[in-house]
Amino acid sequence: MIDIVLESISKIYTSGGSKTAAVDGVNLHIQAGEFFFLLGPSGCGKTTLLRMIAGLVDPTAGRVFFGHDDVTNLPVEKRNAAMVFQNYALWPHMTVAQNVQFAPKMQGKNRSECQSVARESLARVQMEDYDSRKPSQLSGGQQQRIALARAMAARGACILLDEPLSNLDARLRLHMRSQLRQLVKSTGATAVYVTHDQKEALSMADRIAVMDAGKIVQIGTPQEIYHRPASTFVADFL
Repeated sequence: MIDIVLESISKIYTSGGSKTAAVDGVNLHIQAGEFFFLLGPSGCGKTTLLRMIAGLVDPTAGRVFFGHDDVTNLPVEKRNAAMVFQNYALWPHMTVAQNVQFAPKMQGKNRSECQSVARESLARVQMEDYDSRKPSQLSGGQQQRIALARAMAARGACILLDEPLSNLDARLRLHMRSQLRQLVKSTGATAVYVTHDQKEALSMADRIAVMDAGKIVQIGTPQEIYHRPASTFVADFL
């Protein structure tokens, strides 16, 4: 596990001579082992911020640190971070086992090690009996668990999750909240989770950063933010 530190991170997009700040001078310290949520309405910059942590988007200004290491200019594949996408991004031509083995295989582990890591990860999400199936043969909830197993198999120092429950129906989403938190915490990795769902954040997070218009407007525990909102915006949004 590692601390994740953002120093004056900004992302500016230019179009037709005008500039738009998707993320505007964000400073943030996420503690090692923390389950940290970025919460805000659509267009607030939360996904852009997560993608800059992952290395999928280059910041216009500022720096990203994993522990004491400046990873701002480090390519995504060298950041020791695993990511769970909103649409799960499972490879349709691969079996469940092959999907989960992909990360350790790319890390240079031999076949036996890849199989062992995959079995362990699938067992943790209770999907070991589905290893020979293709993603198209799985339900949405099962695909979500396979995507998480693949992230866990990467053995990264941090796990980044981009609205991983948003494609599930309301009942399954409610069921998966506590299960997902338990699974992520069991890895010991630092986790950053993006959502626009207030209930999701309040029920799962160790701490929450509420975002609006590219800025963080409040950071605190779910209890602190709910009972002591820092602004009218935060109070109305929650």
